[in-house]
Amino acid sequence: MSSTNIAVKHAPGGFVTAEVLRSEQISPHLVRVTVGGDDLARYTFQGFDQWFRLAIPVGGGTRFDNLPERIDMPGYLRYLALPKGTRPVLRNYTARAYRAGARELDIDFVVHGDEGVAGPWARVARPGESVALLDQGRGYSPVPADWQLLVGDESALPAVAGILRDMPRDAVGHAVVELPDAADAQPTGAPEGMRVHWVVRPHGTPPGQTALAAAKALDRPAGEPYAFAAGESSLATGVRRWLVRDLGVDKSRVTFCGYWRQGHG
Repeated sequence: MSSTNIAVKHAPGGFVTAEVLRSEQISPHLVRVTVGGDDLARYTFQGFDQWFRLAIPVGGGTRFDNLPERIDMPGYLRYLALPKGTRPVLRNYTARAYRAGARELDIDFVVHGDEGVAGPWARVARPGESVALLDQGRGYSPVPADWQLLVGDESALPAVAGILRDMPRDAVGHAVVELPDAADAQPTGAPEGMRVHWVVRPHGTPPGQTALAAAKALDRPAGEPYAFAAGESSLATGVRRWLVRDLGVDKSRVTFCGYWRQGHG
């Protein structure tokens, strides 16, 4: 994560191992990988935008048994010291859904061709491949508010959809999600009082601009909001800047997280 005010919560017990059960393209730019296994019994699902460090294989010699128990600064240095040929790739992902009885966890990956590492891996992930994940908690932490605002791009779709699914049923407000294709939209299970706005990013437009403009154009309810903004770094910080500087919303009422930064791998 880049710019954020979300505190990392290190789950006890270190990495949980799992194996790929299936992988499917669920929309033009999203691939869903389902992992499972007995070790997921150690994973405590909190819902909302719960995220984790996901360790994925880079070759047949990848090991998961020597990963550090925490990815703080000392732990990350220990991770970097592992032999490169056996060291898995670490990326941050949100739990899209968890079925405790079946011990199955769904993870949605944004895929843009061969760009990046995790997306292309997800597209060709084979059943039986090993992965590991380290629970890092959730960022959505609402304060008492009259209405709620959720803003994200396709990388934040699992987080926004998870929040809409799990938030109180009497919640009111807006959710704005920017997508590269309207067909990437998903059912959310949002409360009746939360209006979900799917906005499509025009080709060539920098990520986040369309969502930020749509959020600013909303018919906002009266009273104090609580906001959650995530996705490309300029979108997350842009929403926070608009709310705090332009509308006078207290900083404590805005949770924001830059999941990625345009121009950086």
